[in-house]
Amino acid sequence: MAIKRSTSKNKKKQTKNSFGSFMKTKVLPWAVRGIIAFFALSILWVIALRFTNPPITYLMLKRGFERKTEGKEWKLERKWLAYDDISDNLKKAALAGEDAHFMTHNGFDTEAIKEAFEKNKEGKRLRGGSTISQQTAKNVFLWPGRSWIRKGLETYFTVLIEIFWNKRRILEVYLNVIETGQGVYGAEAAAQYYFHKSAKSLTKKEASLIIAILPSPQKWDARRPSNYVNRRANSIARYLNYYKIPN
Repeated sequence: MAIKRSTSKNKKKQTKNSFGSFMKTKVLPWAVRGIIAFFALSILWVIALRFTNPPITYLMLKRGFERKTEGKEWKLERKWLAYDDISDNLKKAALAGEDAHFMTHNGFDTEAIKEAFEKNKEGKRLRGGSTISQQTAKNVFLWPGRSWIRKGLETYFTVLIEIFWNKRRILEVYLNVIETGQGVYGAEAAAQYYFHKSAKSLTKKEASLIIAILPSPQKWDARRPSNYVNRRANSIARYLNYYKIPN
C-alpha cells in the first residue's frame, strides 16, 4: 500500500510540475508579450491622436445602432472645428460647467471627486467627479460603462493624454467629440443644430446652454431648456469671465 501511495504522489507531483513548466514556458511569455504590446500600441495611439483628429468614437456608433433598432434613421451629425475657430465663450463655458480646475490639475480633480463621493454617500443626486481630461479619454478611447475595468482604463488613458497632449489639444478634442444631442456630436454640429450658426460665433448664453445639457444630451434640448437647464446655463454664463483657457 505504501508503494501505491508513493506512486500516486509522484504522479501528482509530476502533473503539477508539468503544469507549472507549461505556464512558465508557454503561457507566461505570451502574457508578457501581450502586456508589452498593449502598452506600446496604446501609447502610439495616443501620440497619433495628438496630431490627427479621431475619425469616430464608440459612442457615436453605439447611438447610431440604437436608433436603428428603435426604427429611427441613422443620424450622426458632426463637423470638426479647429481650436482657434471655436468661440472662447464655449471654451470658458466648458470649464465653468464641467471642470473648474482644468488648467491646474493633472487629469484628476481630487476636490471634485471627494465632493461627489460625499454627496453620493449622503443620498443626494448622483454626481460624477470626472474632469474634461477623463471625459475625453473615455469618449475617444473607450466605451460607455461603469465597470472597474473600464474605469481603470479610463484612468490609464487620462494619464497618457495628460503626458502626451497639452491642455489646448485636450479641450479641442473634447469640444469636438462630446455628445450634444440625439445624433449630434461636437461644438460645430451643436451650434448649427440648436442655433443655426457656427460655433465660431456663439454668445455667452448660447454656449452656456450647450454645456448645460451635457449631463443628459439625449433628454435635454438647448433650444427648449427646462427650468433646471436654464438656471444651470445662467449660472455658467455668470462665471465665464473668471476662467482662463489654453492659448
